[in-house]
Amino acid sequence: MTPGTTATDARGGRRAGRLPPWLRAPVGAAGAQAAVGRLLRGLDLHSVCEGARCPNRGECWGRRTAAFMILGDHCTRDCRFCAVPHGLPAAIDPDEPARLAEAAERLGLRHVVVTSVTRDDLADGGAAHFAAVIGAVKKRLPAAAIEVLTPDFGGDEAAIRQVVAAAPQVYNHNLETSRALSPQVRPQADYDRSLRLLRVVAGAASGELTVKSGFMLGMGESAAEVREMLGDLRAAGVTALTIGQYLPPSPAHWPLHRYVPPAEFDGWARVAREEYGFAAVASAPRVRSSYRADCLAAAGSGPAAPAAGAGR
Repeated sequence: MTPGTTATDARGGRRAGRLPPWLRAPVGAAGAQAAVGRLLRGLDLHSVCEGARCPNRGECWGRRTAAFMILGDHCTRDCRFCAVPHGLPAAIDPDEPARLAEAAERLGLRHVVVTSVTRDDLADGGAAHFAAVIGAVKKRLPAAAIEVLTPDFGGDEAAIRQVVAAAPQVYNHNLETSRALSPQVRPQADYDRSLRLLRVVAGAASGELTVKSGFMLGMGESAAEVREMLGDLRAAGVTALTIGQYLPPSPAHWPLHRYVPPAEFDGWARVAREEYGFAAVASAPRVRSSYRADCLAAAGSGPAAPAAGAGR
C-alpha cells in the first residue's frame, strides 16, 4: 500500500495553513540551551541548528547536543529550501578543527555531527578541512562516533574519497527532493550527481561506514516520486534514511504545499524498510538529518535487507 503524499496538482504553490500541533517542538531545558549557545559563541563555532533555523534546536540543545557547521556561515549556493545565507564565505579557518573538537569534548558528545556550507570557491570543495575536523575529533575523543553531512563537492570523486578515507562512522549526503522538483528547488545541485556521490561513498567504504541520506515531504512531490527516491537511494547503497516535513524559512523560499500528517510518515517508514530494505529509517514531521542521529546510526550499522520493491 502506498501512503498518501502531496498531490501532483499542488506544484503551483498552494499555501498550507497554520502550523499543526504535531509540528510544535518541545522547548527544551533553558539552562542547557543557553550553555550550548555560550560555548559555541565562545569558541567562534557555527551550528546548522542556528544557520538552518532548525525547529528542534531547543530540544537538542536542551539535551546538550549540536550539529556543527564548518567552513563558514555563508553558502556559495542558493537553494530555494534552505535558510543558510548565500554569499561569498570567509577564508578557511585552520584552527576550526581544534576548536570544534574542544567543544565536542566539553559537551560530552559520544556522537559528533559535522556539516558545512557548500564551498564551490575551493578547489576541493572543503574536503581537506572535513578530513582535518574528523582527525581532530578522533584525537580528542577517540571513543566518539563521527557523522559527516557533506555537500556534493561538485561531483569530485577525489574529494569524496578524501573524506571517506578520514574514516567517519556515518557519511550523509541528502537528496533533499524528487528528481522532478530538484532543478527548481536546488538549481545549482543535481539529483544524479548526488546519487553518484552516494555510490562512490558506498563503494569506497569499509563495512564500518553507514551511508545515509534523506529527503523532505510537502514540497509538491507525488507518491510515485517518493518511491523513485527510495529506489534510487537503495540502489546507490544507502542504508540509513531520514524523511521529514519541509518548512519554508521565509515567504521568499520554495512554497509549502501541505503539512504531511504523522500517519503518512509512518507509512513511508514501513515502505522504506519492508519494500526497499533500508536498515534504519527515521520518518516523522520533525525529523531532520542530524535529529537524534546517534540513535539512527546505531540502528543503521547492521546489514540492510534486500530491496523487495526497488523496481516499483
